[in-house]
Amino acid sequence: MKSIYKDYLFEKHILVSEGSAETTENQFETLFALANLFNIRIVSGEKLVDSSMIEYASVQLGENVPEPFYRGFPQSVRELSPDQLFFDQMVHYTITYGFGDFSEAGHSLFEKNFERLAFKEGAEIKDFSVVTENEAVSKLSEMVDNLLTGTRPLSDEQYELVKSFITEYNYTVSDIASKNTAVKLLMDIRDVSLAQYLSLSDIIRFVDELNYAKYNNKNIYKLNLKNQDRKFIIALIDSFFESGRCDIRTCFEKKKAWNGLLHHIHYQAKTPESQSFVDAMRGDRNESVFSEFERAMAAKNIRAAVDALKSGKGSAAVLRNLNYILSRCESVADMNYILSAIDTKNVIVLIQLLIQYANYSKNRDGRTFRFTKYNQMRVHVETNVETRKRKSYITEGQANMLSSRLKENLQVVLKGRLGKVYIDENMKNYALPIQENTSQGGFGVLTRGSKINIGETKKLRAFTYWEKVNDIDLSVFGIEENGRRTEFSWRTMAGSQSEAITYSGDETSGYNGGSEYFDLDMDKFREKYPAMRYLIFCDNVYSGLTFEKCFCKAGYMLRDLEDSGQVYEPKTVKSSFAIDCDSTFAYLFGVDLKTNDFIWLNMARESNAAVAGTTSMDFLTDYFHVTDIINVASFFEMMAAEVVSDMSEAEVIVTDKTVDASLVPEGADVIREYDLEKMIALMNK
Repeated sequence: MKSIYKDYLFEKHILVSEGSAETTENQFETLFALANLFNIRIVSGEKLVDSSMIEYASVQLGENVPEPFYRGFPQSVRELSPDQLFFDQMVHYTITYGFGDFSEAGHSLFEKNFERLAFKEGAEIKDFSVVTENEAVSKLSEMVDNLLTGTRPLSDEQYELVKSFITEYNYTVSDIASKNTAVKLLMDIRDVSLAQYLSLSDIIRFVDELNYAKYNNKNIYKLNLKNQDRKFIIALIDSFFESGRCDIRTCFEKKKAWNGLLHHIHYQAKTPESQSFVDAMRGDRNESVFSEFERAMAAKNIRAAVDALKSGKGSAAVLRNLNYILSRCESVADMNYILSAIDTKNVIVLIQLLIQYANYSKNRDGRTFRFTKYNQMRVHVETNVETRKRKSYITEGQANMLSSRLKENLQVVLKGRLGKVYIDENMKNYALPIQENTSQGGFGVLTRGSKINIGETKKLRAFTYWEKVNDIDLSVFGIEENGRRTEFSWRTMAGSQSEAITYSGDETSGYNGGSEYFDLDMDKFREKYPAMRYLIFCDNVYSGLTFEKCFCKAGYMLRDLEDSGQVYEPKTVKSSFAIDCDSTFAYLFGVDLKTNDFIWLNMARESNAAVAGTTSMDFLTDYFHVTDIINVASFFEMMAAEVVSDMSEAEVIVTDKTVDASLVPEGADVIREYDLEKMIALMNK
């Protein structure tokens, strides 16, 4: 079985056996090694284990990770003075960036020989199941089905899984709810029949994606497509007119792009309908829904504007333009009319807007806008000029009213979707998979905003390691309640090393293997930096390459004793995930110092930044409070006909704990915190 499938299942705590119970050998030894090396406990399928799983688990959890600059980290770092730390790095920088010698990973000149105590502390057990290849294919088929029901774009990892499964197993696609996913599959598979999941207007989206992915060009108005791509686009356009699916009105919204595209591909209309389309795109008139909407808004006819949007684009379009519409309201009657139009059954839109308005602030200072393009986050901070010119402003009272109304709508839409549901208390700490397309994949990864309590005695060790590039930097940024920021990185740590936060040193010559770490003692950090509320961990490629052109993993461990065992102990790894985005910058995770919670961020940001700290970060703290608004537990409570306290009575069990199979009623569905595909399917039901 291909590694893409095995890797994805490993994230779901599933190992795949490619043999059988009769052919596997050394089962006891394998079970012992998995437990001893990685704290992996096999809870089902024990007879299917084989020795290859030891090496496979070591690749996933990082058994042979390169040593950091300070091999005695963290104790040896604390024994050196700031001058020694600074001199160490200057010598290393002179060798690498001064003399251009990147042949060997650098190490300290002052560090003494260091012997570690054997690793003896306890570590959390990782429960896994082992399945046959046929069982794995069946599970993957269900996952792909669920992913394709989602209306939101998939992450790169999820998309590659879907694409590979469709092509290798001749999977029959019955539905593709996300136009983003349909466009990418159409681009990669080149099957015109997939256009049935798109509209004619989506051809522009397809060309934009193709233009970026194949030609590395982000400007759709300057096309230079090859003949084979032009011919395919012509075939796509013709297929819409042949099938009678030619809603010309929606194409007016991208009229300029259509005009340029039709000229570039030398499109020749073959039917009267297609000729009407060409004439419309090349003519002067604009009959788009948004043109009608804007004309009504300009005339201050709020009700006509709402009607135009709702009839032409649906209730969700009204919701997405609420700020703009409400800010122009001049009467309570108009406001009530707008609210009466909010009757969408689109769960994703309702949840997104609920989070947006629950976080709304009356502060008129520059806002931060986040959106994604090509599966990377883009961030725009409103300038002073834009703030002064802003007209789409609503009051905090209006925002609260909208938040309440959206929650009521959501409860009505979800009510009764499930029967009796058992919900573990811990599930309130996990966020729903609303917008995960900028996420990286790997073991232990959870949805953005999900929380894990670190524990009173635990030390957090964040790590990154890499190959095929010289210099990747791990950094931490402390953020105070007032937004003031403090940087902990290779630029600052020579004078900032302490018991509270310790850095393993800046490795700049890691082409054949480099690593960096931060150790954090929560109690001592709060004592030393009492004004700080949040910590943000980042990864960036200093060497200038994007992450997709090298090998890089990041993650974190929770430990009791920093100096016991090796620097990298797979037993203590809570998450190890690949950073493989087409960018030089990624947000990893954060810490809420007030609640002692670890918070998942996991976002690829569109950036060519070689140094962290040059980009905005304040907006990231919004994700620290997402689960206070809506979470996995509250989502299932809304859907449950009845929430039961006895698992044996449940039809659906929602938990982050290992469940004894004998306690699960026949036919009951168990949903874990990492079963994102099942949650996606339920949100898009």
